[in-house]
Amino acid sequence: MSLVVSPYMTTSNRTGVSHTVFYLLGIPGLEEKHMWISIPFFISYVMALLGNSLLIFIILTRSSLHEPMYLFLCMLAGTDVVLSTCTVPQALAIFWFHAGEISLDRCITQVFFVTSTFMSESGILLAMAFDRYIAICYPLRYTTILTHMLIGKIGVTILLRSFGTVFPMTFLLKRLTFCKSNILPHTACEHIGLAKYSCNDIRVNIWYGLFVLISTISLDVFLIIVSYMLILRAVFRIPSQDARHKALNTCGSHVCVFILFYVPGIFTTLTQRFGRHISPHVHILLANVCIVAPPMLNPIIYGIKTKQIREQVTHVLFPKEI
Repeated sequence: MSLVVSPYMTTSNRTGVSHTVFYLLGIPGLEEKHMWISIPFFISYVMALLGNSLLIFIILTRSSLHEPMYLFLCMLAGTDVVLSTCTVPQALAIFWFHAGEISLDRCITQVFFVTSTFMSESGILLAMAFDRYIAICYPLRYTTILTHMLIGKIGVTILLRSFGTVFPMTFLLKRLTFCKSNILPHTACEHIGLAKYSCNDIRVNIWYGLFVLISTISLDVFLIIVSYMLILRAVFRIPSQDARHKALNTCGSHVCVFILFYVPGIFTTLTQRFGRHISPHVHILLANVCIVAPPMLNPIIYGIKTKQIREQVTHVLFPKEI
């Protein structure tokens, strides 16, 4: 145990030289329970990999699923795999082997990929809401509006927006001198969580982080809510009760994923801003839930709520019974 703790003892930097190596503690205050905490992390990660990989395989190999809704779902599954892989293996390494050492460059790289992937997933959820709006409000023009070319352009735009807005963060972090503690009480690197350990003025980092949040995630949430309000208004104007039920059921899985993705993140942000009486390990656990839960549950939700996906999964897993 002493071999693990000894690097963490270098918490101060009297010479003013910037740290190039940091140590992630995992979940401070719950070190003795790290092994138990790792069990749901590991199960969630395995389920996320298997579920999303199966979803991607089915959508790409079944021509009947080459429709806009399923292509966006394929994009969502891909981002889920990247998001969970950027964070969970490192958390497991900390829990199992106390391997919390991470270089500054790798830490900043993780900030870039986690933040950009999170933003990409938000953009894909917005695209999926737009897809349902067109399908329900303009069903006769659905295939002519959402062509494969437009879907490709939407995907590229989401990537460019995510990378373009997050890329300046790497320079904002690289310019800092990290002469305070080199111990990070978390399972992963975060933009402001890392910046606050510098000896520089980080107001630019704070304001830019706020700008990114408002111009991307907050805007996506607003547009998604507007989309579903328009969808609900159109649905309740449908005279046929069966058609109304089918339309609501089609949107049900999207709404579940929307709530699952955004609500924990909003709750985490609020507790970080206003819940100062809440223990730090609660903040870290909530932050991990935002990353671990959606990739694991998204394939399950779509598998249960979407008949076409459910049938294709059954065909792949139990071919002799079909």
